[in-house]
Amino acid sequence: MPSTTLTADPRPPLHPFVFRFGRIGDMVMLTAVLRFLHRRYGAPCYVVGMDSWIRDMYLGHPDVEACWHVPRKAPIALGLAWPAVLRALRSSAPGPVYVLEHHHRQVPRIKRLLSLGGIDPRRCLFIDEEPGTERLWLDCQLQFAARTPASVRERDYPQPQAADLWRPHLRVTESERREGRAWLAGRGWRGEPLVLVQPGNHRTMGRRRMRHWSDRDDKVWPLANWVSLLEGIHSAHPEALILLRGAPAEASLLERIRAAASLPRVAVAACGLQRLFALCELAHSMISIDTGPAHAAAALGVPLVVLYGIQSPRVWLPRSGGSSPVLALEARRVGEISPQAALDLWRSLPAGPDRDTPQRCGVRR
Repeated sequence: MPSTTLTADPRPPLHPFVFRFGRIGDMVMLTAVLRFLHRRYGAPCYVVGMDSWIRDMYLGHPDVEACWHVPRKAPIALGLAWPAVLRALRSSAPGPVYVLEHHHRQVPRIKRLLSLGGIDPRRCLFIDEEPGTERLWLDCQLQFAARTPASVRERDYPQPQAADLWRPHLRVTESERREGRAWLAGRGWRGEPLVLVQPGNHRTMGRRRMRHWSDRDDKVWPLANWVSLLEGIHSAHPEALILLRGAPAEASLLERIRAAASLPRVAVAACGLQRLFALCELAHSMISIDTGPAHAAAALGVPLVVLYGIQSPRVWLPRSGGSSPVLALEARRVGEISPQAALDLWRSLPAGPDRDTPQRCGVRR
């Protein structure tokens, strides 16, 4: 038998460094970029964000080696995480640094810190565009991730070709799964269809915003519309448990909708991201305002209807992590969308457990 000579891979794995100071939906979309970079460079990514919840979002994520959050407004160098970030930046040389932040106030902060930290500028790439009006923003970010910094030889780290893999994806831990099921059981759930409804967005967080949310926010639906929608869902699936989901700060908004609907199978889930992920894994479907949790639901394979105002779904439509459909209704203001239109589109979704149908993504006006 002829002998086989094993040769070492000439390409040492590199840990890509990624800066993105986004909200929940932005950081969910980023997971597609992180998978692309992991496959290309052979090692999981370091991620720097700007909110403490990114640790929960990326807990156990296979494409994330470590993540840190830095201050949103105070000087980043004053944050507790900056020394660890700087050490990781230096130890990961000559690995690439991808700055996917485009905000005009944040990009100079990042550039100053990289310069003060002595990071070789040949390692660094900065995204040179902002979300437009025609192309899905996730595709723009993936195109940026395909670029190669001067510190890396492109032929040593060619672009991976499996385009179908570059979808957002999130991980639910076993402990989150157990806790989520126990939480549902405490509210009378015994395996019936679970329908998630997300009325709020980041603007409905906090008391000051809550006082004005009904007349200043293009993403707001009138209370009567939510009640009509819940009645329609209950009529279609009387046995279903309908969960009004939001952050803990939105509990009063959710309770207001629940009380107005006065239906026996409607409950409030004012919870954080880990509980949301566990609920999504069990959900039949979701109806949501254009907001970050809708991106999380899509990444976890929930059949989804999203209601859009000014922001275009042609730019911000969530991308499914698998084959589940993601459908959108759009108007100048969400308040112009009728409950019946949302209900009809929701009725067209396949049930959550049967998520092997071909993926559909669409927009209706």
